[in-house]
Amino acid sequence: MPKFLVRGNYTQEGLKGLMKDGGTGRRAAVDRACASLGGRLESFYFALGDTDVYVIAELPDAIAASTIALAAGASGAVSINTCQLLNPEDVDAAIKRTVTYRSPGAS
Repeated sequence: MPKFLVRGNYTQEGLKGLMKDGGTGRRAAVDRACASLGGRLESFYFALGDTDVYVIAELPDAIAASTIALAAGASGAVSINTCQLLNPEDVDAAIKRTVTYRSPGAS
């Protein structure tokens, strides 16, 4: 099952919700969201710096990841950035494929 890295930043309203629910409450909510789409939460961390929260989740596909991203974004409580993670075997498979490609400006 594909893995996705989600980086999130809380809005002022989101921080109020975090203060009410607590960190474990937010982790439980994300865990339920992943499970509702047939996935699972692998890890959930709060962080200091320019990103408030990091999540790694296994989800069935990019559509499921988009579903969570849309729901979270529409809440207005958090802005998120989601990217699909590739394992070394995925990269090996990509290396073995061929593609017809011309770089910009090349003849």
